[in-house]
Amino acid sequence: MATARVFVARMAALAVFGPDGERIGRVRDVVVSLRVDTRPPRVLGLVVDLSARRSIFVPMLRVADVAPAAVTLATGSVNLRAFDQRPNETRVLGELLDTPVTVRESGAEGSVADVAIEPTRTRDWAATRVAVRFRRTRLARRSRVEVFGWEAVSGLDVAGAQGADRLVAVFDSMRPADVAAALSRLPDGRQRQVVDALDDERLADVFEEMSESDQRELLSYLDEDRAADVLEAMSPDDAADLLGELPDDEAGRLLELMEPGESEPVRRLLRYEWDTAGGLMTPEPITLSPDATVAEALARIRNPEVPPALASMVFVVRAPTATPTGRYLGCVHSQQLLRAAPFELVAGMVDDELPRIGPEAGLGEVTRWFATYNLVAGPVVDAADHLLGAVTVDDVLDHLLPQGWRDRDLATADELATAGELATADVSEVRDA
Repeated sequence: MATARVFVARMAALAVFGPDGERIGRVRDVVVSLRVDTRPPRVLGLVVDLSARRSIFVPMLRVADVAPAAVTLATGSVNLRAFDQRPNETRVLGELLDTPVTVRESGAEGSVADVAIEPTRTRDWAATRVAVRFRRTRLARRSRVEVFGWEAVSGLDVAGAQGADRLVAVFDSMRPADVAAALSRLPDGRQRQVVDALDDERLADVFEEMSESDQRELLSYLDEDRAADVLEAMSPDDAADLLGELPDDEAGRLLELMEPGESEPVRRLLRYEWDTAGGLMTPEPITLSPDATVAEALARIRNPEVPPALASMVFVVRAPTATPTGRYLGCVHSQQLLRAAPFELVAGMVDDELPRIGPEAGLGEVTRWFATYNLVAGPVVDAADHLLGAVTVDDVLDHLLPQGWRDRDLATADELATAGELATADVSEVRDA
């Protein structure tokens, strides 16, 4: 490439040529995808004005050369559909210029005067430098401009440079744990805007991944009716953990506002200490009657709403099959189901020798059970042989980690790699398809 680094403002109105020298149009803007962390955002492509007075999107992977006088494409084939900006996209000239920013080291405040982009070793382009304009002072009659690395300034991540609606659109493509980590770093005002914009189901998923302190803070922001709706959408064990952190009168009011069918399993879990199998378990495992077929069992396992750990095993019980169930007969491992004919009955495959976990078993005993049997889910059965629920290895890990582990700083590059990559999905490839 003729230019290793170029400032976007200098690219405005540059002529765009195809590989054979045919003129295609002029550069109007550069599109980037801001991240939830401080790493430089990926450049997705160019907005190019055609001679027909229409703007199109050209993915950066199609760009062969960016020179001071012109941009050359690697192929003359471009998609002529009109440019339609997507929620996770930001135009540098149209939206980032004049954005207020703060230099992290000095605390000096200024605004974006320009952004530099450059190619990476993977053929992608990234926005790596920010030219910051500082206000005039008594000592300096003219405003000054200084160039900083992208990581050296704050205010240009997804939260700072985009509205709540666009931020929610970016969060839609991220895992709940990554959304929770990103949400915890937002200013209080923006955090509440995002919470207001999320639907109850999505907010419940995010709540389950938050630290206890963040959960309590945001729950106190919600009105009691919506707080009850979010608790209903959460897994009963996670809802019980959250309510267990609240004062008794507040937890009682929220339980009364929940639908009886949703609050009952939560109430049952609250009877147990938090560090026992009864307090750790989920009361909604996959339960089947003995006359269920392998095909039925596999259909239940395939349900995308069932967590992977719970999908590893089905539990065979006498009626009623809702917890607390009738007599517990045993379990069937998912691998067994995959090897069996669809018409076979699960009753003929039951493992009735796997030791059961009592609801009063402590965290240490539960941990040893998982280490001994190399499983990710186990049956919690009372003295009368009723299946009460299932405890999963992820719940055990949550309680084995130091208290408040979610409150620790998650802003390192490695820990946010997944969130950053998901927030900057390869839109150029999608547009190419």
